[in-house]
Amino acid sequence: MSAYKYSDLIKLGTTYARRMNYLSNRIFGEVARPTNDKSMKVVRMFAEEPVQKRDILIKWYPRHVETHILMKNLRAYGLFRDEHEDFKEEMKRLRRLRGKAPPKKGEGKRAQKK
Repeated sequence: MSAYKYSDLIKLGTTYARRMNYLSNRIFGEVARPTNDKSMKVVRMFAEEPVQKRDILIKWYPRHVETHILMKNLRAYGLFRDEHEDFKEEMKRLRRLRGKAPPKKGEGKRAQKK
């Protein structure tokens, strides 16, 4: 039996044809039973690609994490000057000089008791 005869058989209104059409739709991921337009809108909405996986939205914003890591590496090599990081390091240094910084590992109060 050719595919052409099968498609003609599906179009008939017999019980067998309806059941085969239902089974075919279930197998191939289509809507199994006929539904109204409102329900088909939901089916189409779930069938399309999720918003968070669309390339146009993923590539919309710059790659902040990668850029930050790159700038940190460039700063370590001395090729980039980050004034805010410099300020934070200077504040840590001054705090350490005043004796306000936490002690290094093994130099705390518990270590001094022993």
